[in-house]
Amino acid sequence: MAASRSRPPPAPPAASPAQALIAAHGRVTRTRVAVLDSLLASHQPLNHDQIAAELAATGEHHDRVTVYRALDWLVEQGIAARIAGSDRAWKFEAVRRGHRHAHFHCDTCGRVLCLEAVEPAIAVALPEGFRLEQAELVLRGACPDCARNGER
Repeated sequence: MAASRSRPPPAPPAASPAQALIAAHGRVTRTRVAVLDSLLASHQPLNHDQIAAELAATGEHHDRVTVYRALDWLVEQGIAARIAGSDRAWKFEAVRRGHRHAHFHCDTCGRVLCLEAVEPAIAVALPEGFRLEQAELVLRGACPDCARNGER
């Protein structure tokens, strides 16, 4: 029987990104703190390039690969979530305990919008022995800009 890989529960709210890293028993690095701070400040999921641009705007250099590793670690710890974008680029958002919402993906421009007013309600009967750890509700279509321009 194979060992199961389960995702840790979302990190409890912390007063700062550094405290969230400490609570997850991780090293507090400049890049991890900056990446998590960027995710916490955003109201929409961000891709790697958007995060890197925000970090560059602070005037501090963060290596591209180190940012990827920080994102992977945050996801592994349940501090951040990885969302598949329709443009095939992963997007990331901070996980907030007790907070669930759906996402809207624009199939034309790749924009991902958090739908705070839509809370996914999952009621599914899994076969015996299966355990649901995560569910994601994704709605797809065109954002207002793409719909207005008749793009598709």
